Amino acid sequence: MKKIEAIIRKTKFTEVKEALLEADIEWFSYAEVRGVGKARQDRIYRGVIYGTDVIERLMLTIVVRSQNVQKTVDAIIKAAQTGEVGDGRIFVSEVSESYRIRTGESGDKTLYQEETK
Repeated sequence: MKKIEAIIRKTKFTEVKEALLEADIEWFSYAEVRGVGKARQDRIYRGVIYGTDVIERLMLTIVVRSQNVQKTVDAIIKAAQTGEVGDGRIFVSEVSESYRIRTGESGDKTLYQEETK
């Protein structure tokens, strides 16, 4: 199992969410985050000057089976990419175990509902 953490622009959330659903990623969590970026310039929007040193973004956290990592990363990149500085980052790390609280089950079968035939 792998944990994918993606930091994306807030404006790209809908596109990323739809891309993940199309890639059969049915569950993820997200939170508003702030960070400090390398770019240090002021931007003018409607006559007001805004600093860009503190950047508001969304962080998505997704735990997937190892075989689903690449399609998940590809979906995020395709949907979130604008080609401009500040598109975000994706981090992939190992998850050693997962438990379903309701049933006490463990392992990667806890990530999704059992398929019905």
